[in-house]
Amino acid sequence: MAEELELDLVEISPNAKPPVCKIIDYKKFLYEQKKRQKELKAKQSKIVIKEIRFGPNTDDHDFQFKLNHAKKFLSEGSKLKAFVFFKGRSIVFKDRGEILLLKFAQELEEYGVVETMPDLQGKKMTMIINPKKK
Repeated sequence: MAEELELDLVEISPNAKPPVCKIIDYKKFLYEQKKRQKELKAKQSKIVIKEIRFGPNTDDHDFQFKLNHAKKFLSEGSKLKAFVFFKGRSIVFKDRGEILLLKFAQELEEYGVVETMPDLQGKKMTMIINPKKK
C-alpha cells in the first residue's frame, strides 16, 4: 500500500503488541518530530541563581543597595543566594553575619520565601531565597 501511494511505511511503536506502523512521508515525520522537540525545549524554564555577597560589617547604605538588587532578582523569578564572607579574623563576628542575613530575609518577605536558613560552611554563611509564585 505504501509503494502505491509513494510514501514510506514507518514503524511508530516497535514494542507494542502488535507493532504499530503508519504509512507517511518519512522526511515530513522527522521534521515534525524535531519541531516538537524544539517546542518542548523552549517551554522549559531554567533556574537562575543570583548571588549577593556581604561582609560581616556591611554598612546600612550598602545593605539597602544590595536589597534593591535582590528585590529586582526575585521579581524576575530568579533564585537568590545571599552570603556573608568572613575574611581573616572577622570570623569572630559570626553572630553579626547571621543577624545581617536574617534581617535581609525579613526585608524580602513579600518578594520571596527562605529555602535554607543561614548556615556556616567554612568562611561563608549562606542563605537561599526562592521567589514567590505569582
